[in-house]
Amino acid sequence: MRDSSRQRVLFSSVDSRPVEVAFDEPSTTSDGGALLLKALDESVGVTRALAAGMHDARCAGKVRHARLELVRQRVYGIACGYVDGNDAGRMASDPLHGLLCEAADGLASQPTLSRFENQASRTSLWRMGKALMETVIAAQRRRHRGAKRITIDLDGTVDPTHGQQQQ
Repeated sequence: MRDSSRQRVLFSSVDSRPVEVAFDEPSTTSDGGALLLKALDESVGVTRALAAGMHDARCAGKVRHARLELVRQRVYGIACGYVDGNDAGRMASDPLHGLLCEAADGLASQPTLSRFENQASRTSLWRMGKALMETVIAAQRRRHRGAKRITIDLDGTVDPTHGQQQQ
């Protein structure tokens, strides 16, 4: 009988590097399911659409993290339960998040993420919302070929933040 703790699984289509899942490693991630999120995102293109809709006012010569990389770090982080930008420090040491965001120079710090998020203008937010809508509608059209009407039900639940924080 084989020892199941020594099994290894390979994922072939994640980034350009092979991903190996081992069950006997001393340092692990609890966010392995995010590989499926990355595959879905690559298929649908949500983070690419969001990044394309955002104006990047940073000084090009000082930019270390691409716009898409920062958008992915926040989106994937939120999806994995790291809703606060302060979790960037905890995510920085997780090799899976670096792989998900395709971060060649490591993940962005909390101050970098905060500056990036806070630079979003109303125009950028409108463009990002429009890009998200168009991406979702295009994905649903592909999924439901021949449909004459697609209804997207949006949750209008009010979720006020403590202290009425901006955006």
